[in-house]
Amino acid sequence: MTKVLTDQRSIRIKGRSFLAVMLSPDLPIDDWLTRLDDLAARSAGFFLGRPVVLDLTDLQIDRPQLKDLIAELAKRNVGIMGIEGARPSILGSGMPPALKGGRSVSDIEVQAKEPVDPPGKPAVAETRPAMQSIVIREPVRSGQSVIFPEGDVTVIGSVASGAEVIAGGSVHIYGTLRGRAMAGSIGNASARIFCRKLEAELVAIDGIYKMAEDMAPNLRGQAVQLWLEDDAIMAEKLI
Repeated sequence: MTKVLTDQRSIRIKGRSFLAVMLSPDLPIDDWLTRLDDLAARSAGFFLGRPVVLDLTDLQIDRPQLKDLIAELAKRNVGIMGIEGARPSILGSGMPPALKGGRSVSDIEVQAKEPVDPPGKPAVAETRPAMQSIVIREPVRSGQSVIFPEGDVTVIGSVASGAEVIAGGSVHIYGTLRGRAMAGSIGNASARIFCRKLEAELVAIDGIYKMAEDMAPNLRGQAVQLWLEDDAIMAEKLI
């Protein structure tokens, strides 16, 4: 018997991108898990409810080790939505899917080498696309997240403890930063964090983190800017 389909309703399928946390373990795994536990202990709820991708690029582990790693992360309530950079041979049934094509930088083209103008030709300023920005005109309250990977975030107010601001560009806070601020979240080492009063639980630039107890005591309660230099977060008071 031939079945005639009379229901013409279609199934809508859309593509959508989300900002995920990328975890890049290194060997030995036990030491890396200890550092992860330290981060989680000092920043409660950091991974809770977040999409997390496991980056295994250049990590020499086998399938049993990968299964053990995923199980250890699950014990820590870190749910892995996908795996990037893994050899196909170590992936298997019951594991998160392999991901490809993750974009770690914004859509800004940067030339590898500055062009040299011919003699006698006047220099012409290079035009590059500007990053976008948003302005939050109210305080960011505990439990709230502001996520804007396309550019800068400016908060006209304070960021409460337990709240977070995540920007693809720089973060500007015209109040007290008590929660978490993460700048350069999609691969922007030139991003900065500015705040009128620093009491942060955690700050991060381009994936490099600094916890509250790691910050210089003389910067607490001060107007501060933070930037990245040689894979270390630097800070100074704003005049």
